[in-house]
Amino acid sequence: MDLTQGKGVNAIYDAIGKDTFDKGIDVLAERGWMVSYGQSSGPTPLLQTTRLAPKALNVTRGGLACFVKNPIQRSRNAAELFKLIADGALRIEINQRYGLRDAARAHADLEDRRTTGSTILIPGAQIC
Repeated sequence: MDLTQGKGVNAIYDAIGKDTFDKGIDVLAERGWMVSYGQSSGPTPLLQTTRLAPKALNVTRGGLACFVKNPIQRSRNAAELFKLIADGALRIEINQRYGLRDAARAHADLEDRRTTGSTILIPGAQIC
């Protein structure tokens, strides 16, 4: 709120869930959007919709299935994504690389929040 001189932000994209959801709602500007798309810390708390009324807030939760049902649209979305990456508009941070035989450790590190950015598995490689 300090960064926005008390106005709040227009949108929160929350991949964490339980630990950050309420804080995100608190810092939204009037008519702001909370986009919940993950729950790495656990499910989001129950939301009293009356809490949204004073600032006319919007909350949405999308699922991947909604965006990949139609194969034509899925193909268009993928093409747009890869173009943004190729053009440099999106940058993919690969911060961890694990050998395929170390997949269990990669999962454990992810679950224990010892990773950041993207994690990839490489066949035949040792942990880097």
